[in-house]
This record gives sequence, structure tokens and C-alpha cells, in this order.
Amino acid sequence: MIFPEPSIDTPQCSAKGCRADAQWVLAWNNPKLHTPDRRKTWLACDEHREQLSQFLGVRGFLKDVVRLADWESAQ
Repeated sequence: MIFPEPSIDTPQCSAKGCRADAQWVLAWNNPKLHTPDRRKTWLACDEHREQLSQFLGVRGFLKDVVRLADWESAQ
């Protein structure tokens, strides 16, 4: 069986095994590795936003959660 390649134009959720369209940007940094102003990003669908936020939050990495459309318009 041949599966189509995911579209590069459609951002997908960063949760393991999830291929849903991303709706959220989770901006984070690891203070042991990154300067305070550096932001790395994970993308999340509605279903995984809370789970990914908690994962980053308990480590003290989560800095902001923003709707993907708002993040893109700010860039």
C-alpha cells in the first residue's frame, strides 16, 4: 500500500504519531542550553496542546502558547 506524503505546506502536530493539522505554537527554551531570548517551537493540534504544554511546563521550559495563525501573522 502506498501512502501519500504529508503536505509540507500544512504544519502538523509535534506529538508523537499525530498527523493532525497544527493549531497552536508552543514557544519554549531550555535555560541550560539557550539564551533567555531564544525560542524553540513545537506545534500542537487542539487534542495535544495541553499534553505538550504540561510536558514543557513541568520542566520550566514553556514560555508561551499562541494560536498558529497569530504566530504566523506576527512573523
